Amino acid sequence: MSAIPQTLTERERIEVTVGEVAHGGHCVARHEGVVIFVRHALPGERVVAEITELHPGYARAEAVEILSAAPDRVTPPCRWSGPNACGGCDLQHVSEPGQLAWKEAVVREQLARLAHLPDHPVRVEQLPVPGSAGERSRETPEVHSADPGWRTRVRYTVDAADRPGLRKHRSHEVVPIDECMIAHPAIRALPVLGRTWPGVEAVETVAPSDGSALIIEDPAAKIVEHVAGRDFTIAASGFWQVHPAAAQTLVDAVLAQLEPKPGETAWDLYGGAGLFAAAVGSAVGVTGNVTLVEAAADGVAAARANLADLPVRVVQSTVEHALSPRRSKRPGRGGGGGGKMPLRGGAAQVQGPVDVVVLDPPRTGAGKKVVDAIVAAQPRAVSYVACDPAALARDIDFFQTHGWRLAQLRAFDCFPFTHHVECVALLTP
Repeated sequence: MSAIPQTLTERERIEVTVGEVAHGGHCVARHEGVVIFVRHALPGERVVAEITELHPGYARAEAVEILSAAPDRVTPPCRWSGPNACGGCDLQHVSEPGQLAWKEAVVREQLARLAHLPDHPVRVEQLPVPGSAGERSRETPEVHSADPGWRTRVRYTVDAADRPGLRKHRSHEVVPIDECMIAHPAIRALPVLGRTWPGVEAVETVAPSDGSALIIEDPAAKIVEHVAGRDFTIAASGFWQVHPAAAQTLVDAVLAQLEPKPGETAWDLYGGAGLFAAAVGSAVGVTGNVTLVEAAADGVAAARANLADLPVRVVQSTVEHALSPRRSKRPGRGGGGGGKMPLRGGAAQVQGPVDVVVLDPPRTGAGKKVVDAIVAAQPRAVSYVACDPAALARDIDFFQTHGWRLAQLRAFDCFPFTHHVECVALLTP
């Protein structure tokens, strides 16, 4: 079917009634047959939307005036949030219960559309925040006064006038700011904002578990994160969960789903610095074994150092390559003809059978090739940690083609005030 001809122009303002939420932090509206993805809006609202991008058959826009507000609309707590402003927090105009409902709707829609699971229940769980006595709850608004600064890693971009700030949505333009409300309190206390940074493109900051925040001048500098009774030493610029409670929450969820037993064999794919491998390795004990696969050199070095006391083998490789049989050229016979040499199969770097698998891929997901290899290894359970519900739903469908099922799905609000949501899915044959 051909795309509907584009009749709008950039910066044009139109009145639209906003429809359902969609993956990516916007809602769907329609104008003269054109689909419009509108940010800073809520379902059911009547808004004035300013067109920001034009594409064949659809457009992007920002709600610059609210003509009829939805019940879940609130005043954004940060003055840098809103149309044509900082692009970091796209749900600050939504109440806290509304943010959870928004994310639940997105996950449900992805499961229905991509995994063909229209009736799977979804509930997004909140995490503790800095300064709160326990978990935040939809029923306990009194804890909302806790400091909202959950982000323990913040990268400030420096503009042409040497001022630090954050970028606009889908833009390289920098918005100079004097405070980021979701930055961890220890990061907000650093001398980054309110000054200039001549000759610097960006200022990276981190607040590790001990709260001693720092400006990262040497990316290879080491910091220590503490989770599940263990210390993890990683590069200051290395990957780690940005919410202070996320790492422990996700470890607990994975262990509860897999229930690894002494003597079992496990894989930790896309294993990073060894967070999940450490927990699973402790559970399977000295009679079991864990293989961690990670491609990034800094993650591999960290995992080997952090897990030296556990039955964990660390393999530096892409997951696709580690699980695939190696292919090598068969030596030619005689005097070197010009034809193609036949290929000879070999053993994969990581081979089944395996009992349990932790799968924690990047935002693009694992993909069919990896799913096929996991299924072929015949595990009894896979715990899939996903930062993108669309990629997760697609991969769940790959598992389902092998006769597997989604046995449990937990979702966590690891990124408050943004559209992002973390899921942990239990898949079983």
